[in-house]
Amino acid sequence: MEVTRKDKRKKYLQRTLGILAVIIALNVAAAYLHGRWDLTAEKRYTLAPSTRSLLRNLDAPVTIEVYLKGKYPAGFRQLADATRELLEEFQQYGGNNIRFEFLNPGTDLPDSMRASFQDSLMVRGILPFNLQVQEDGKDAFAERLIFPGAVIQYKGRENAVNLLKSQGGMDPMEALNNSEALLEYKFANAIYQLQQSERPLVGYMLGHGEPEGANIYDALKTLHEQYQVDTINLRSDSHIPREFDAIMFVRPIETFTDQDKLKIDQYVMNGGKVIWFIDNLTASVDSLRGRDFVAFDRGLQLEDILFKYGARVNLDLVQDLQSDVIPLVVGNIGDKPQIQRIPFPYFPLFSPTNAHPIVKNMDRVMSRFANSVDTIKGGDIRKTVLLASSDHSRTLRGPVQITLESVQQQPNPRDYRQRAVPVAVLLEGRFPSLFNHRLSVEEQKAWEIASGGPFKAIADTINKMIVVGDADIVSNAVSQKNGPLQMGVNEFDPQYVWANKEFFLNSIEYLTSKTPIMDTRNKELTLRLLDGEKVKNERTKWQVIAFVAPIGVILLFAMVFQFIRQRKYAG
Repeated sequence: MEVTRKDKRKKYLQRTLGILAVIIALNVAAAYLHGRWDLTAEKRYTLAPSTRSLLRNLDAPVTIEVYLKGKYPAGFRQLADATRELLEEFQQYGGNNIRFEFLNPGTDLPDSMRASFQDSLMVRGILPFNLQVQEDGKDAFAERLIFPGAVIQYKGRENAVNLLKSQGGMDPMEALNNSEALLEYKFANAIYQLQQSERPLVGYMLGHGEPEGANIYDALKTLHEQYQVDTINLRSDSHIPREFDAIMFVRPIETFTDQDKLKIDQYVMNGGKVIWFIDNLTASVDSLRGRDFVAFDRGLQLEDILFKYGARVNLDLVQDLQSDVIPLVVGNIGDKPQIQRIPFPYFPLFSPTNAHPIVKNMDRVMSRFANSVDTIKGGDIRKTVLLASSDHSRTLRGPVQITLESVQQQPNPRDYRQRAVPVAVLLEGRFPSLFNHRLSVEEQKAWEIASGGPFKAIADTINKMIVVGDADIVSNAVSQKNGPLQMGVNEFDPQYVWANKEFFLNSIEYLTSKTPIMDTRNKELTLRLLDGEKVKNERTKWQVIAFVAPIGVILLFAMVFQFIRQRKYAG
């Protein structure tokens, strides 16, 4: 009997040591070999191939400081958790080259340094958010300035990203969901930008009355921060150099000759990218100061070349019940005029179609006196609408008489029955030349001598082009007090910034980028919200279940275990 007990103890000891050995072996193996499984339907935690490739090819450490540490409301904590999970996933592919920490610029610094550091964050481009928080042990609320952003450093260079994406008219939880969906793109794109030793070259076109003053200041300043920028005078230069990765036209007001269009055409045939911001009618914000005016055709003569590429900017103006505001005198109180901000249908707020990464999860875009853009059926050019009006809009064929007095009249919704009128279109494909079979042999030779290259009747490769029917999308207002404002800001209602700059930068990036990082903007996160009314009505029931169920499971397990043990050792 004694021998049997010793054998049993020896057997149990061997089993215990064997289990410990297996556990130790698994832990050692897990330190070197590990895997992760994303079981979410939308692959929330799966990085895009372009992001994984970017992280694996890092040749120096990337340091990331995230300013989302502290006692914040649930929404900000959720954004902070999503950011931490993403950066942990980055570490799976970037290894020791990805280093991050979470900081609170409001409490982690001494008072003497806090204000200057917060000012430096704003200079870097991280937008502050004024948050109301409840003080510990008090009923009162205090205002706290937080900075939901991050600073990324690589080889002595740095880039800043804003993590919170506010969207006008959108439910806060939905806006937060969109912010989470864009996290991968924002971090991956920031790292990619820091890696570039030579930035793409963008040409700002001149020669046809394009603006060069304060009204285009923010667009040019924004370009200079991320790209090389130079000007090209289309009339005086013999051709557009192929070294330019992209060129942009912003509100030309003078007629384009065939020689001008030949330079553009052959630049496109050689793979050059073009983004057009066209105002076909003479309507402008400055014209409003005269109260009444007539908007008529500028006579740009661009119809044939754009038609050949697959689009047409119409001679009309888009009106929309979803519009920005304008201050108007609506009466007098004593001897003082009463001014009220009234929606102005000629200032539409265009919605992204979400049909392309350029505009995926993007807020609305502010415009002024926009023209609609049609796509031409047929051909091998793929057309994608990027921005469109709401379901309550209409177009007025030019010439159009515009009066401020008409704004004071309540618009009739029955007059606004057009839906999703396109105003920005992406064209992709092998563009045919406008001048195929139109130039004589002598003219082709003259062109080849002037440009230093052969005349081409069709583009060599798949090319891209964006046509926008409003130049004010990239223009900025100028305040008498503060000077040039940011694009997308109404000088009479400056509290909100629309997505004009985001659309502009995304468009330029898509045209010039040589990697598919922008595809990560297509990520969609399904918003799974609790039914607030159901939570309120069934709160007690679920609290009881959450408390009783775990205890019940443990008691049941104990009873079963005790029963089995008694049966085993009963004899």
